[in-house]
Amino acid sequence: MSGRARRTLALLVAGAMAWGPASAAAQSACAGCVVAGAGRAPLTVPAGTPLAGYGGMPRRLLLPDVLDRYPHAFWLKPGRPEHDGLAARALVLERDGTRVIWVAVDLIAVDRAFTETVTIRLARAGVRPAVLVISASHTHSGPGAFLDSALLGFLAADREDAAVREALVAGVIEAVRRADDARGPARVAVGLATAPAVVRSRLGGPLDPEVVVLAVRRPSGAPVALVWNFAIHGTMLGPGNLRLSADVMGAASETLEQALHAPALFVNGAVGDVSPASHGPHSLGEVAQALATAARTAWERATPVGPGRLVARVVRVDLPSPRLSLHNCLRGWMPAAVTLPLDGAFPSETTLTAVALGDIAWVALPGEPATALGQRIKTEARRIFGQAFVAGVSNDYIGYLVTAADYVRPTYVTCASVYGAKTGDRLAARAVAVLRELHAEGRGR
Repeated sequence: MSGRARRTLALLVAGAMAWGPASAAAQSACAGCVVAGAGRAPLTVPAGTPLAGYGGMPRRLLLPDVLDRYPHAFWLKPGRPEHDGLAARALVLERDGTRVIWVAVDLIAVDRAFTETVTIRLARAGVRPAVLVISASHTHSGPGAFLDSALLGFLAADREDAAVREALVAGVIEAVRRADDARGPARVAVGLATAPAVVRSRLGGPLDPEVVVLAVRRPSGAPVALVWNFAIHGTMLGPGNLRLSADVMGAASETLEQALHAPALFVNGAVGDVSPASHGPHSLGEVAQALATAARTAWERATPVGPGRLVARVVRVDLPSPRLSLHNCLRGWMPAAVTLPLDGAFPSETTLTAVALGDIAWVALPGEPATALGQRIKTEARRIFGQAFVAGVSNDYIGYLVTAADYVRPTYVTCASVYGAKTGDRLAARAVAVLRELHAEGRGR
C-alpha cells in the first residue's frame, strides 16, 4: 500500500473518533436519535466535458484530439449542454462515538484516487473525520474525464482532465459541508417496497426486486433525507445521447425531492447483471416515476431501526493479479487458459466499508457485483441483522464481480470480471464476515 493510501485509510478509520459534546447533547435530548444532516450541491463541469459510460462510435471521436481542438475531451466527443441537472447529495450520521459521511454522486463510478482526494480535501476544509462512503449512481450519461485510469479513460470515460476532476471534487465537498451544517437530532427508519418489473437480467438469472429505503426524519417528523437502494444500470438514454444526464436514477431522485423537500440519495445495488427493461427518454420518465413511487411507499412504511450502536469499519482487501479472459471476451472461441495480464491497469488492493445502525446494516462494495452475490450478502446479513442491503459502485472501481459458477460462461459481464472466478465469492464472504464483526461490536461483545 502506498504512503498516501495508508494515510487515507487512516483518515477513514479515524471516522470512529469521538464527535464532540454538542452532538452528544443533542442526541441525549432525543431518546434513540442520531445526529444527522443532509445536503445537496450541483455537479457543474466545464462546457464540453465528455460523457462516461460508452466507448463505441456514437460517442467516440474519429481521431483522438491530438491537435487540442477540445479543452476537456481527447478520445470521446465533447458533451453537450445538460439534459438534466447532476448533483452530489450527502448524509452525515453520528452516534456512539462514530461518524459516517455518505455521498451519492451522479457519476459512472469513482476510483480510489477520487475517494482519497475527497478525504484529504474534507480534512483541509475543517470537516471532522468520518468513515466516508461515496456511492456512484452508475449513470452512463454523467461526466467523464475524471478517473485516474488510462485504460478506463480509453475504453469509456476519456482521459483525465484536471479541471473536470476539480469541479466534481468541489461539488462533493460542498454537499458534505451543507450536510454538516444542517446536523441535528433525527430518527432513522427502514422500509421496503417491491419495484415494478423495470429491469432484466444480463445473465438470465433471478433479479432482486427490492427497493430499500433509509428514512431520516427530525423528531417532529420533518424529512431530513431519503436513501434509496435499488439495482439498475443507468443506460436508459443509450450511447447516442451526448447530453449530460443523471439518467433514470437522477430523475427518480428529483421526483422524490420535489415531494419531500429533502435530499434523496440513490445508492445502486448489485447492478453487475441488471439492465433496464426498456430504453429511451419516454420510457425513462415512466420508469423514474414508477421507482419514485416504490421508494415513496417504502418511506411511508418505514419503521424505526432497532436498538444497537452506530458502528462502521473500513477493511483493506488484497486482490489477485487482474487478467482479461479472452475465452469470456470472445464468446468461448479461445481456450479458458488464454488470458491477457492487466497489471497496473487495475488496482492490486481495494477496500470495502460496512456500517450498522441498530438492526440495519449495509456494505459498500468497490465495483459492480452481480445479483447472485448481492442476494447472498443480503440473505446472510439478515440472519444477523433485521435488515441489510448492498451498496455497489462505492469508493473504488474494480469492474464486474460474479460468482465462480457464472464466471465460466462467456458473456460481456464475465469478460469485464478481470479478477478471476473466485474474487466475487471471496469479497461476498469477506463482507458477511465484517458484518458479523460489526454486529458483535454494536452490541458491546
